[in-house]
Amino acid sequence: MTRRKLFGDLCWGLPALAAMQLLAGGRVTPHHRPRARRVLQIFCPGGASHLDLWDYKPELEKRSGQPMPGVEKEVSFQGANGALMRSPWKFVRRGQCGKYITELLPHLGELADELAFVHSMTSRSNTHGPACVMMNTGFAVEGFPSAGAWVSYALGSENENLPAFVAIPDVRGIPPSGPANWTAGFLPAEHQGIAFHAAEPIRNLARPAGVSEAEDEAARVFLEQLNETHAARHPGAGDLRARMAAYALAARMQLSAPEVADLGAESEATHRLYGARDANPLLAAYARNCLLARRLLERGVRYVQLFCASRASGVDGLLNWDAHKTLQADYERHAPILDQPTAGLLRDLKARGLLQDTLVLWTTEFGRMPTHQEGTLGRDHNPDAFTVWMAGAGIRGGVSYGATDDFGRRAVDGVATIHDFWATVLDVLGLDHGRLTWYHNGLNRRLTDVHGHVLRPILA
Repeated sequence: MTRRKLFGDLCWGLPALAAMQLLAGGRVTPHHRPRARRVLQIFCPGGASHLDLWDYKPELEKRSGQPMPGVEKEVSFQGANGALMRSPWKFVRRGQCGKYITELLPHLGELADELAFVHSMTSRSNTHGPACVMMNTGFAVEGFPSAGAWVSYALGSENENLPAFVAIPDVRGIPPSGPANWTAGFLPAEHQGIAFHAAEPIRNLARPAGVSEAEDEAARVFLEQLNETHAARHPGAGDLRARMAAYALAARMQLSAPEVADLGAESEATHRLYGARDANPLLAAYARNCLLARRLLERGVRYVQLFCASRASGVDGLLNWDAHKTLQADYERHAPILDQPTAGLLRDLKARGLLQDTLVLWTTEFGRMPTHQEGTLGRDHNPDAFTVWMAGAGIRGGVSYGATDDFGRRAVDGVATIHDFWATVLDVLGLDHGRLTWYHNGLNRRLTDVHGHVLRPILA
């Protein structure tokens, strides 16, 4: 071997190894012992009402129809508000913890002892797009990395043949602000969430018709050589490196992705558990997405972001939880879609031993008002109080953190921010939110900006 040939081979080989390393492993050594290895985030776009799902308010029931004390014609996002409005559904004590949960969610209610509720969440935005981005990135403006991207950057994937971060949009459509909810922002592009769902395979993955496997492989090898030559001449081109890594991953996914998306390999009992054969096509579609999420998690995907509902339509509350006018009809349509499949997913994770090292999050972008919108039977946006919950690895089940006032209008006890929420998630993953940074435009940027406190009372 000549000296020139030796260095030529090194030029081809070392960058390829570096790209593989970016895909297979993370860049951050855990700051402390992690409780969880992976994350499942369930997101309900539209501002799911805490007052009708999780946050029971006896005083709201008692004083329904009366003006809210101390407030005359409060004006919120869509205008004036009327009197206090009780929930149309009863709240029922569930589990040994005795947690009050709406009768709308009987399957999830059975799992009350697994869930840790945060009732005092607040947001900085009362508009769907910015609030969704705020919940998922820590900032109300687009351009910042999503939580899944930060976790991908920190910890990488446990399976070199699958992405570290997958987003599963609802079959009804993408959420408000779309891909900004799973963007890599200014992090390297390989940490962008790969979006697909059970009803639609990953786009542009299959080999084109008329191209043989040998031709495809030859073209890929030639492209790799061209890319490596260019990369060697431009060592600081991070975007090129990310693109090369993405192509390499796509090639491996041609074999791995069809297998993970093959839900037919699951037993009939599993399909029944999730509701994947339900007569309601929207429930069945979300159930299949839940089943896909489990298959991704058990195969080493680090972060799965699962959406239940989509962006707003011309009719409020038709496609998501944004019940401005007809709360009862809207939630009696949406709640069953969420309930059985989500509960089935939690039960399946636990039965397979995955829940013990998987952190499960249920999130939405803000809450709803305790009053009805003037002239309607719906609720307006409320960024001053909403509920999220966590379950699984590192979490104390059957507990509640924080509280809203007697009517659920504002968080008043243990007031929590979105930065606190993500500080807690990172802590469970073994990461100090103050030390997980990326230098961008002169600043060491964080998922939690310059804020955030770990919500330790809900940790095991």
